[in-house]
Amino acid sequence: MEERKAEIRKKLAVLGQDLVNDILEHAVIKAIPAGKEILKEGEFIRYIPIVHEGLIKVFTRTHDKELLLYYIQPAESCIMSFSSALRNEPGRVAAFTEQASVLVLLPVERLGFWLQAYPSFNLLFYEQFNLRYTELIHTINQLLYDKLDKRLMEYLQEKRDLSGKKIISLSHREIAQELGTAREVISRIVKKLEKENRVRQLNEGIEILQ
Repeated sequence: MEERKAEIRKKLAVLGQDLVNDILEHAVIKAIPAGKEILKEGEFIRYIPIVHEGLIKVFTRTHDKELLLYYIQPAESCIMSFSSALRNEPGRVAAFTEQASVLVLLPVERLGFWLQAYPSFNLLFYEQFNLRYTELIHTINQLLYDKLDKRLMEYLQEKRDLSGKKIISLSHREIAQELGTAREVISRIVKKLEKENRVRQLNEGIEILQ
């Protein structure tokens, strides 16, 4: 644990030693396997995650469909849960561990003190806001202007870049949920991309050729 705390200190050093010490004193450091829900839409926020290792997927649900919003990578946090916690409102997003992850869980009852006592804590979430705002604008532009085959290709390429794997082990149904469409539509587009030699459908998943 001390070795892990030393790694966290190094990653969060930009916040200043005093704040990092206080975070490590009050936060919960937790290893979570892949595929676990860490934030539930509609529930009040108890902890705000900072990713130390791994990858978190944040999305919203509408009826029976999901829409991927963004990923949280190491040294990043979830601005949506931060906003809900400050307003003492139920969370508006859900989050799952995309990969096995180690999280630094910040208790929401400590937020007010950190925001007042440490200006660098504000900067952490201003940076997160700017990052997520840019990503959300990109997502909106995709939904409004991009054809689904382009969205799917960019989605697969992002999955490849984040995971470091050329084969994406997801079913067409899972991809459809994240892109907010139907499985049949994804299957049709994958076949189109195969004919264009951009992907290859394998038993273990979709191999990205570009």
